[in-house]
Amino acid sequence: MQASLRARARPFTSGAQPSLRRAPARVCRPVASAAAAKGPVVVVDNYDSFTYNLCQYLGDFGVDYVVYKNDEKTVDEIRAMNPRGILVSPGPGRPIDSGISLQTVRELGPDFPLFGVCMGHQCIGEAFGGDVVRAPCGVMHGKTSPVFHTNVGLLEGLPNPFEACRYHSLVIKRDTIPEDLEVTAWTEDGTIMGVRHKKYPHIQGVQFHPESIITQSGKKIVENFVKTL
Repeated sequence: MQASLRARARPFTSGAQPSLRRAPARVCRPVASAAAAKGPVVVVDNYDSFTYNLCQYLGDFGVDYVVYKNDEKTVDEIRAMNPRGILVSPGPGRPIDSGISLQTVRELGPDFPLFGVCMGHQCIGEAFGGDVVRAPCGVMHGKTSPVFHTNVGLLEGLPNPFEACRYHSLVIKRDTIPEDLEVTAWTEDGTIMGVRHKKYPHIQGVQFHPESIITQSGKKIVENFVKTL
């Protein structure tokens, strides 16, 4: 997802726009005492300026979260926080360029609810043995497609198909999908738009952008993630 100009969701409006420079972790809501046994949702930010639109959706559902850049914490440090869940954000480049994201999926995904968006989705594919390749359809920046799905997990209760906004040039190659993963969403040409782990169904990802205002039912997808926490 290399687009620099995006027509996604409304900008995050609480204060100044987030800087793309490395910044200290930002706790965006006070952690409720009732959830003391569990830490906040950890958002691994792959240096994407619209990560905070996903965070805004989490906040709308009353979820406490903390954001770290993908090179700011170790996987062991995140595990020690005992997070309620983990969100791996969109970002530029390939999964190998995403700091701790791949390792986070591989090592923490089995133990914590994990939601990967775009880059995060590709990390799920690669972490469990799939190949991430150039999209046969070419670069998809701000384009919409009908997405068909199996009506499970993140996609439960959504129209079938629904319109989703895409910002990516890479995809999980369909004929390399590992045995551990199931395809949960796809486009008319068979491009993978969603995956879920079979043994650990709380590990889920989508290739498109639910935070975009032109993705139909995008907020419902985030709500379905919140239900797993």
